[in-house]
Parts: sequence; C-alpha cells; structure tokens
Amino acid sequence: MTCNAVAASGERTLLVFGDSLSAAYGMRMDQGWVTLLQKRLEAQGYGYRVVNASVSGETTSGGRSRLARALDLHKPALVILELGANDGLRGLPVKDAQANLAAMIAAIRTANARLLLVGIMIPPNYGQQYAASLADMYRMLATDHKVPLVPFLLDGVALDSRLMQSDGLHANALGQPRLLENVWLPLKPLLER
Repeated sequence: MTCNAVAASGERTLLVFGDSLSAAYGMRMDQGWVTLLQKRLEAQGYGYRVVNASVSGETTSGGRSRLARALDLHKPALVILELGANDGLRGLPVKDAQANLAAMIAAIRTANARLLLVGIMIPPNYGQQYAASLADMYRMLATDHKVPLVPFLLDGVALDSRLMQSDGLHANALGQPRLLENVWLPLKPLLER
C-alpha cells in the first residue's frame, strides 16, 4: 500500500523497530508477535497498518543509523522501539546503548510519533552487574524521557522451555502470543481508534 493510499484510507502506521525478538526469528513471519498484533488491531477496529522494520542481529548503533530513513519512509503515528538485546549479548558498553536509545527516542519525538519502549533482560554471561545495568537502562530511559515501557518482552516466556526455541534466546511460536500480551497492556493507551 502506498503512503497516499494509507492517507486516503485514514489508516495510521505503527512501526515496530527492533531486532530478532520482533523479526520472528526461527519461525514463519505470520507466527510472530508483530503479525499477531496486526491481527488484533484489525479485529478490534483500530485503523493501523503495522510495519515491521525489525532486523535480526541489530544493535542500538545499527538501529540508530537506520531510524531516520524508516521514520521518513513510513511516517509512523506510533513506534514500538525494541532494541538492546544484541548489545547485551555482545557485552557492549551499556552507556553506549543508552545514548543510542536516547537519540532514537528524541528522533521519534521529533517525527511527532508516539512511542512505546520495550526492554529486555539477558543471562548473566558478563556478570550480574552488567545484566542488571542493562535492565535498569530501560527503566531510566522510560523515566527520564517519560515514555511508557514494557520492562521485559520475554516476561513469562524466557524461563519456560516449552515457549522458547532451542537457542534459549528466542520465543518459539507458542511463546509469541505471550509476547503480544506483554506489549499490549502498555500499548493500548497509546492507540487511537
């Protein structure tokens, strides 16, 4: 659908800007939480077209470098920002990830889009302090920038082997509906009918 067709229909764009956790890694795209979100929005009468601009392996630095183009191309009314897991899994400095996410939050606001920040937690491969710092980063960003937050996308899923892929990092198709529920509660107040 072209931007003109979207404007003519009154449909707004919801941009999901994330990494493999939102890109349906390891499964069919139609099984991922982002596709499930599009179906729920349609079923409940919300006039949004969901664009999934998530890229497996993406870091906050990579996301920051491509965000301006995505905002310009899709002109979203609402952005779900889900990045940082790959920074954490690579042991990259938390302060750099925080600066990148803060810059993305500012860019999304400049584009006059509403925003939902999605946090992650990682295993303590680099120590408990590093893992805690990464989790705290999302809370600090949400507080400092006054944005709603999903504290942990994989809440209720990460420790359940029935809901996770064999890599222990990504939810499987059975876990995707729970990811949608984790996002839905803080997302719903941001939606317009």
